[in-house]
Amino acid sequence: MPRLTSRHGTSPFIWCAAIICAIISIVVIVGGIIVFVGYLVIHPRVPIISVADAHLDFLKYDIVGVLQTQLTIVIRVENDNAKAHALFDETEFKLSYEGKPIAILKAPEFEVVKEKSMFLPYLVQSYPIPLNPTMMQAVDYAVKKDVITFELKGGSRTRWRVGPLGSVKFECNLSCQLRFRPSDHSYIPSPCTSAHKH
Repeated sequence: MPRLTSRHGTSPFIWCAAIICAIISIVVIVGGIIVFVGYLVIHPRVPIISVADAHLDFLKYDIVGVLQTQLTIVIRVENDNAKAHALFDETEFKLSYEGKPIAILKAPEFEVVKEKSMFLPYLVQSYPIPLNPTMMQAVDYAVKKDVITFELKGGSRTRWRVGPLGSVKFECNLSCQLRFRPSDHSYIPSPCTSAHKH
């Protein structure tokens, strides 16, 4: 008995789809290689954000339990990369005392050129802050000890272009304490940097 056979050629649509998928795969692979090689050539370093200086401009605390303060805080941003500028955005820091928010420090998007640094000066003036009994005791103790401590937390998102097809992104974060002497309003320098975070 003769066998019945059927011969059907591959659809042109399938061939086109296969070619397109192959081209996309090649583009993705080549793009990945370019980004990887660019990363090795530029070898980007994570920028460093730190507190360069600070000053307790004003501190008032009354027996009713209301605190008012004004501080000057200078943030230093360093870009140690020798071959790439660094772009910073979403820069934001929160200043608080005994867990109570005092102010939010922000900066618009900015760029730091390669192997350079820049300073972000902030003048922080709080509204009258009502204190609970625990916080009142903390202020009393700080004044007697002549050391008052504020908390500073926050950071910035950074990125560099690596070749024509991609970029490298990092986050720089700060979480430290700023200590001052109420008697003369001076800043007590202490390590406050994002360097140890990476």
